[in-house]
Amino acid sequence: MNEHHDSNDSSQRAFFGRKKGHPLRARQIELFEDLLPRLAFDFSKPAPADLKSLFPTEPDILRLEIGFGGGEHLIAQALVHPEAGFIGADGFLNAIGKALVAIDDNDLENVRLHHGDASDLIDWLPAGVFARIDLLYPDPWPKRRQWKRRFIQDDTLVRLARILKPGGELRFATDIASYGSYALARIMRSPDFVWTAEIADDWRKAWDGWSRTRYEAKAIREGRTPNYFIFKRRA
Repeated sequence: MNEHHDSNDSSQRAFFGRKKGHPLRARQIELFEDLLPRLAFDFSKPAPADLKSLFPTEPDILRLEIGFGGGEHLIAQALVHPEAGFIGADGFLNAIGKALVAIDDNDLENVRLHHGDASDLIDWLPAGVFARIDLLYPDPWPKRRQWKRRFIQDDTLVRLARILKPGGELRFATDIASYGSYALARIMRSPDFVWTAEIADDWRKAWDGWSRTRYEAKAIREGRTPNYFIFKRRA
């Protein structure tokens, strides 16, 4: 989900990788033309003060998923929680294509999508709108020289904290141990977040209501161990 732009402006850093994989199917192309414009955001205008007004029926709470990949978790959560409004951001063309098909198949009215770098969306959004942000299996950029491309950075945490409600949660899952340690080091020095874990099972076991993705199933088959972190926005 990561791509690096050579810029000193942190708000311009992009965090996704490949933009396109397999050719889109005919139905996906049609949905890109017909459905995506109704679900996307107009960054030429300021974000509404009440972001819930962007949904057909105003949801009770709002949630954001950054880099939703195949969309399995995003769609499953939207189906289980019709009272919530979901925003999914992904820069990968095929990820958006899969999500559009699932949204259309399930007649979901509580999901909106951003096709592009999540940074653009994050900086456009009003403050204190989300009850929860999910960052699930982001690109680990495993080589040390690539770590600056990882999504969790000191400056990114500041920007995520701005759009979270006090007491809201940033949920982070990874199957790469070094990324888990890297993220924890930045959370521990962040004035905005606290790690909620009290016992090892709090990060070794998936949280309640977890929706497994194909990526996670593959990681487990290949012998990698997922970890699940919940970071809470300080009040």
